[in-house]
Amino acid sequence: MTTAELFSLTESDYLSQLTRAAERYAHRTGQRERNRELLQTRGVLYADEPERVEKRLARLGADWSLARAIEREPSEPVTAAGSTLRLPPESFGSDVLGLERLIGRNNLTPVAFLEEGALVSRAVGRITISGPGGGHGTGFMVSPALLLTNNHVLRSQEEARRSVVAFALQAGLDGQPLTPAVFQLEPHRFFVTDRALDFSIVAVAERGAGGEELSSFGRLTLSEAQGMVVIGEYVNIIQHPRGEPKQLALRENQIVDILDRFMHYESDTREGSSGSPVFNDQWEVVALHHSAVPKTDAEGRPLSVDGTPWTPDMGDDRLAWKANEGVRISRVLRALHEITLTGAAARLRDEVFTPGPSSGPAAGTPAGTPPAPVESTPPTPAPSTDGASNLPRPTGAQAYVADGTAHLTVPLRISIGVDSPALPVATVTTPPPVLAPTAPPPAGPPDVASAVQRDVNAALVNHRLARERPYYDRPGDTAARDAYYADIGTDDGDAMRRALTELLTETHRPRPKYKPIRLVYPWVDLHRDGRLRSIYSGKDFSAEEFIRLDAAVEEARLARVQELILHEGTAGPAEFAAEFASLEASMPFNCEHVVPQSWFDGREPMRGDLHHLFACESGCNSFRNNYSFADFPEFELAIRGECGARDTAVGFEPEEGKGAVARATLYFLLRYPGLIGDRSIEFPENRLPTLLAWHGNEPVSEYELHRNAAIAELQGNRNPLIDHPEWIEKIDFSGVWP
Repeated sequence: MTTAELFSLTESDYLSQLTRAAERYAHRTGQRERNRELLQTRGVLYADEPERVEKRLARLGADWSLARAIEREPSEPVTAAGSTLRLPPESFGSDVLGLERLIGRNNLTPVAFLEEGALVSRAVGRITISGPGGGHGTGFMVSPALLLTNNHVLRSQEEARRSVVAFALQAGLDGQPLTPAVFQLEPHRFFVTDRALDFSIVAVAERGAGGEELSSFGRLTLSEAQGMVVIGEYVNIIQHPRGEPKQLALRENQIVDILDRFMHYESDTREGSSGSPVFNDQWEVVALHHSAVPKTDAEGRPLSVDGTPWTPDMGDDRLAWKANEGVRISRVLRALHEITLTGAAARLRDEVFTPGPSSGPAAGTPAGTPPAPVESTPPTPAPSTDGASNLPRPTGAQAYVADGTAHLTVPLRISIGVDSPALPVATVTTPPPVLAPTAPPPAGPPDVASAVQRDVNAALVNHRLARERPYYDRPGDTAARDAYYADIGTDDGDAMRRALTELLTETHRPRPKYKPIRLVYPWVDLHRDGRLRSIYSGKDFSAEEFIRLDAAVEEARLARVQELILHEGTAGPAEFAAEFASLEASMPFNCEHVVPQSWFDGREPMRGDLHHLFACESGCNSFRNNYSFADFPEFELAIRGECGARDTAVGFEPEEGKGAVARATLYFLLRYPGLIGDRSIEFPENRLPTLLAWHGNEPVSEYELHRNAAIAELQGNRNPLIDHPEWIEKIDFSGVWP
């Protein structure tokens, strides 16, 4: 017999739970009102924390660039493709349609959404507790053997022992009731409860009273991944209200606040709904429904529907409530993971964290995607709190993708951006933790081509929408600029530099990952004629040309990553580092970091900071390499090409774009003081006059003004040297070097 319990005896009854929920709700009144105001005035992309919104977009296969483009597009009547955008049907994918739903432009959804809902509902059942304190609640399968519900539904092992769960307690298509399958709960095999988070997990018998197999009802795969839901989204709740047949509160349940451990939402739930799963639109479980937020009197006591103080003997149907509260599923998983268990109980607990046959779509699958066939999946370690998805690898290597980026740590980390939560790339650790039995990797490579194609499709949609936008709104941008620098003083050069660094850092939200296909080419780096120009050579290209060229490079890179993982699993850190250095050099993107990645070890947010990313054909990218900018009085002493001049002992002088790259580099020095310049190959302090001269000789162009405004939309901060070129005489740059 194994049981684990974490609780305070003072928090043991339902009345105190209601009181605490009401206190949490009251405490957050100010923040909740601010959330509602932002939802009404700006929309769902702005009410929550930028990092959470960014991760939510990534899980939908989208990003800020596409979201902003769709947001700014005038809304039209819904087309045959199901969108409000003026684009041909072949332009649409789940990312575009999902974004339109997220930002409230379009509430249409594919019929498959209902089919998926029917699938996940199979794992939800009604719990019946007989004997003293009996009643009904809701629970759902979270592993092949374990059911999750509330602590106040199943408070103890003894209560669970005299309880059953009934699946398929619902009406059929003909309106007649189905025959439910009733299973005994088995707390002697597993019972874990946590009163503070109000959850209980209990084992269920393998066969029902009528011989039914528990496995036929599936399970809901839980995830600690971030970005599954944001404030303002609508959630869905499958429930057994008051013990009645299974019902669904569908998309009328808006999240109004997210706390550290709980979330508040407005929904049509009733007593008996305790223990219900709360889903996002992709049918991922985001919360465990556990409590109404009751109306209270001046003393904080819950009120009944007639305005008198409520007591438990009145019954839940007499309780007056104003909102609902759910426990964040990531916090339930974290608490479960931290409980010390051994033997059979530990193995049952680990199955909660192990992907496997599910009642619904896999995590991250867009609503409307046809259900995939069920396949066996090798066990995985317990998920990490950063949203990483792990896959066992031979010889201790582990594959994971976190926040839409695939990582390789050897122990240095090399990141390749993909918006595919199923794409394995390796994390090599020595020695690896043994958290679950290892198994051979899944047969066959992930669909790299389709992952890259999603990026291409989204980028092309963004580009088409961008071409219909005003290229540069000078009055609007001037107003935004003046408001941005309103608190910056110009009397003291060093104080001014420090204030600008603080401003650029604080407003750098969100911080998009490096993805030029989506973020640079479709809109940010366009010139007025709608084309891209190489920053160093001045050659022009179409945006679609660069999008497709870089997509081919990305696909080849990812294929090579897979090959390394599958066939070179025994390679050590040095070998991996050499392979990836070679990969970077041999397959460059048509995007230039004017501050080379090697100077900051390819880390974020520097790598994805749009202010120093420019379109640049790969030949010029390679020609410049990682040399510092320099002036050559006598070009005949250097290697000269159409991209500029280069001398390994001096540096690189571009043929074009000197003013723009100077201002981008100066921005980098202000935004990341002390980061570069401590090595001879990096930009030393004695090169500052070169940048100042280039800045003075080439005035800020409309192209740079457009870039600056477009980047401010995507990552929040601005380039002071573009907004105020005259400040070059006032800023004391001496403090930006190590």
